[in-house]
Amino acid sequence: MGSIAAEEAAAPELVFRSKLPDIEIPSHLTLQAYCFERLPEVASRPCLIDGQSGAVYTYAEVEELSRRAAAGLRRLGVGKGDVVMNLLRNCPEFAFTFLGAALLGAATTTANPFYTPHEIHRQAAAAGAKVIVTEACAVEKVRGFAAERGVPVVAVDGAFDGCLGFREVLLGEGAGDLLAADEEVDPDDVVALPYSSGTTGMPKGVMLTHRSLVTSVAQQVDGENPNLYFRKEDVLLCVLPLFHIYSLNSVLLAGLRAGSAIVIMRKFDHGALVDLVRAYGVTIAPFVPPIVVEIAKSPRITAEDLASIRMVMSGAAPMGKDLQDAFVAKIPNAVLGQGYGMTEAGPVLAMCLAFAKEPFEVKSGSCGTVVRNADLKIVDPDTGASLGRNQSGEICIRGEQIMKGYLNDPEATKNTIDKDGWLHTGDIGYVDDDDEIFIVDRLKEIIKYKGFQVPPAELEALLITHPEIKDAAVVPMKDELAGEVPVAFIVRIEGSEISENEIKQFVAKEVVFYKRINKVFFTDSIPKSPSGKILRKDLRAKLAAGIPSGDNTQSKS
Repeated sequence: MGSIAAEEAAAPELVFRSKLPDIEIPSHLTLQAYCFERLPEVASRPCLIDGQSGAVYTYAEVEELSRRAAAGLRRLGVGKGDVVMNLLRNCPEFAFTFLGAALLGAATTTANPFYTPHEIHRQAAAAGAKVIVTEACAVEKVRGFAAERGVPVVAVDGAFDGCLGFREVLLGEGAGDLLAADEEVDPDDVVALPYSSGTTGMPKGVMLTHRSLVTSVAQQVDGENPNLYFRKEDVLLCVLPLFHIYSLNSVLLAGLRAGSAIVIMRKFDHGALVDLVRAYGVTIAPFVPPIVVEIAKSPRITAEDLASIRMVMSGAAPMGKDLQDAFVAKIPNAVLGQGYGMTEAGPVLAMCLAFAKEPFEVKSGSCGTVVRNADLKIVDPDTGASLGRNQSGEICIRGEQIMKGYLNDPEATKNTIDKDGWLHTGDIGYVDDDDEIFIVDRLKEIIKYKGFQVPPAELEALLITHPEIKDAAVVPMKDELAGEVPVAFIVRIEGSEISENEIKQFVAKEVVFYKRINKVFFTDSIPKSPSGKILRKDLRAKLAAGIPSGDNTQSKS
């Protein structure tokens, strides 16, 4: 990246800090010890509530079941430094497995169960998964990989056809052990291994350590005036997927640390959401803009339905002022604010101070101020020079919460974290006179479909495997509901008549739904730099201009 390679400017760096004072962070603790440090105070309180079955697990039960899961995983051969794959929708077993692996000094790599077999196999192989925990709907997708590698498959919804049952693993022979002797886990051991494309390229394993996640959660919910004020009496709605770092960090782990109750939803549904909010008196609702859009536009959801909610957090993608204004009418008793994060950053960089115990006024469109115990700066993406207030540049973050690096990819790590420890986000923004952060653009290539990452390089690599495609480039196109959708520019081989629909179908067979190509434009060539890098900004400009008919680019079905 040019901003990292550039020489430091002679002028001193302007480093931005939180409006809240730094706090003492127990980053020497393992994640399990940190989350359950106050167990005696909350042991009998509800911890996880399964919205589908109605099952309620207390804090004492969740802590015990995570130990049982650890003992079961150890019997399957998982030890310190190994990786468990959680291929699950939201369910209590996700938490038990994640926390159990953490106790062993193992890491959990999380993946969407609706990925295709191709996507799952690639991640499982790259991560070196020793065990896969999944559910019936995804078992067939992992059979080939499991058989080839001799990897046990554990299904949360029962033992069948070669799969171990989750309850069998938890409660089988030796489960009474409960890990009486814990593994020697170091705070710098990797505990979470989500996959992210970062600023460019293919998905990479992001190594988040116990120290990273303890620091990130503490930056949000600890201290006398927490930035994210969760109380023991709060009820959090966990509808965002736990395989995404936003939900894993700011809902599950933050909720556990605060001693709140967490209501788990398998997937978003208008009716189920209203039923759960009313039944359990949900007070905290972490959403993403597409869910906010659905609620704002739905005549079936009223302000009365959401009256118990006091806080709505929005993240994973920006939310504009018009959408905020429309949504506020549905949440009469709640404060609405945004946060800003990136998987590699641990993940939270900034958070709305309206969520604090002693709140600050915030500006519409702001994603908050930088989290405590961290440094933030804005740099010129071309020169690397530090910029002042109200000047747009690349956002960089530094602190103990950021990733250890990319798994088995020192080059990509070096291109993201510079020699002084600054993580370069690839996002363009500025800090105003009141220390509030505004995102205005991004350098990074990633496409955001309803908050999900779509790496252009992954789709391009797939497209050029088609025998009738000579070259391909993928860029984002604006979409009212999804935010962005991937579209492809295709150069066909000479004599080919391959159609838009044939290309779409070819891609759809290999990728999860949100990575599917929305539109195809046929062109004579793909614009590239002298080094061969695709000039996506030229293609984005062409889209913004409506793709003039004067060139040779055309959409064709």
